[in-house]
Amino acid sequence: SAAVSALGRVLALSRVSQHHALAWVPANAVFSDRLVVFADERDTLFGLLQSRVHERWATFFGALHVDRPTYSPETGFSTFPFPHGWASSSTLEQAGREYSTFRADLMIRRGEGLTKTYNRFHDPAETSPGILRLRALHDAMDRAVLDAYGWTDLRPTCEFLLDFEEDDGEADDSARIRQRKKPWRYRWPDDFRDEVLARLLALNKNRASRERSPDHEDRAPRPRERQGLSRAP
Repeated sequence: SAAVSALGRVLALSRVSQHHALAWVPANAVFSDRLVVFADERDTLFGLLQSRVHERWATFFGALHVDRPTYSPETGFSTFPFPHGWASSSTLEQAGREYSTFRADLMIRRGEGLTKTYNRFHDPAETSPGILRLRALHDAMDRAVLDAYGWTDLRPTCEFLLDFEEDDGEADDSARIRQRKKPWRYRWPDDFRDEVLARLLALNKNRASRERSPDHEDRAPRPRERQGLSRAP
């Protein structure tokens, strides 16, 4: 595709996945239709799209395939209100590069793919140095994204929380419950996720209102979709 012919790498994301995990892949690869491919090679875009900020937006506007989130470029990406000046943020660029580089090295050292890596990432019992470092880098990347929006008043903290409650039916059998996999996530609490979503929705609404104004000239760049490849502004 002409959109990627001049690029050395592009970002790819599975449309249906247990984990929100983007990956760099060679631009000349043959892509499955089960992937969303972003025709961009900037570390700033990786940091922004891999962040919990974008994940919250995409999950809210996405759907569920059985019990797994489905990423929609039309509702999760094209409508996403990018922060002004994000592409030139050296802080976001550094955070995105450091996270993706460390994660890639960790996966090589462990001989694991994205799914196993993020299974450990979200496991409350996992305390290996590599995963602890990856969690810290993810928190730092989120901080860089929040700062790019100017939301310096927000002070996120992550906890191990269930994405949904399950009725085990055997609440008194602690050994069986410990063995059963739970939908744990190392994530923001619900009230904080809702606050971030509310701000994104307000920002999107405000920009749409300004763009409809006949005397508005400084329009915020919008993401574009071309031939199945998502392109950032």
